[in-house]
Amino acid sequence: MKKKLTYLLILVMVFLLLASCSKPKSGRIEENLFAFDTFMSFSVAEGRNAREGLKKAIDRIQQIEQRMSATLPDSDISRINENAGIQPVKVNPDTFFVIKKALEYAELSEGSFDISTLPISRLWDLPAGRPVIPDDEEIRQALAFVGYKKIKLDEEEQTVFLENKGMAIDLGGIAKGYAGDEVVRILKEHDVEHALINLGGNIMVINRKETGSPWRIGIQNPRKKNDADKNHIAVVQAEDCAIVTSGDYERYNVEIFKQTGERYHHIFDPETGYPAKNGVISVTIITEKGIDADALSTALFVMGAEKGLELANRLEGVEAMIVNEEKEIFLSGGLKGKVSDIHPDYSIVDR
Repeated sequence: MKKKLTYLLILVMVFLLLASCSKPKSGRIEENLFAFDTFMSFSVAEGRNAREGLKKAIDRIQQIEQRMSATLPDSDISRINENAGIQPVKVNPDTFFVIKKALEYAELSEGSFDISTLPISRLWDLPAGRPVIPDDEEIRQALAFVGYKKIKLDEEEQTVFLENKGMAIDLGGIAKGYAGDEVVRILKEHDVEHALINLGGNIMVINRKETGSPWRIGIQNPRKKNDADKNHIAVVQAEDCAIVTSGDYERYNVEIFKQTGERYHHIFDPETGYPAKNGVISVTIITEKGIDADALSTALFVMGAEKGLELANRLEGVEAMIVNEEKEIFLSGGLKGKVSDIHPDYSIVDR
């Protein structure tokens, strides 16, 4: 019954979203989509092949979701999880590529980004949330199934194997980034020169706006107080890049928050089994590829402001904005002086 009600609510929300869309601006094609458990929007400059390109891009998103969802029973990920500790599973090259990339980021972040935390996520039952915090013994037992080094890949056979029964992976922190890259690739192949794509908070922009000016992208306010408060804490100028934000405000245990005021959110520390708690409330990554921005936004959130900023500054072509509980904004070197419209409650800290 709960699933049916959820499905009906999604249908109603989609209908309201479509019905409330303003008339597309002249010379632009605008579409909406619900995929990867989130709403997505597309604003693409008109062109001879633009409509065909957008249709193919949307089809590609749905194809990737079918392959990489941890909840769809026939997906590559579900088959991998079902065969944990039993046998390797041959997967689509898409899935293999994304898992391989995820393991690279796990190494780069010293385990802060880890796709094997699904047993922890299931224990906490987010976003709905169980009404009580799991006890230490439950978390200890779940942590026994976590560890990216126990994910084995066979490049030649294109197989994935989880060493221990009970292990499970989830590509929720990286698959949407890959989907964004595929959207951009397809649109460019169809001669689209200007586009703004929002995949549930993962922003992709193609070139500049038609006017020649950069896109102005607002970074969401993670502590919006009320309807009168500003939606954004800052604005960044962007062209031909991905902008991805991870925050503790996106999905958290509502019941426990009501009781305690604590945000037990969906970004877990693979070492503790608890939602990452290091003072960081939001991380935004700006880089060329969505898959990189997606993984890094999660990794830096878990690493914390100091280590996260240090990593971002080491990586070529990567910029980061990290916000802490004191509403201080930390910027990587390439972003300094390029961020505007700062929310009055927030301040940029020079580090």
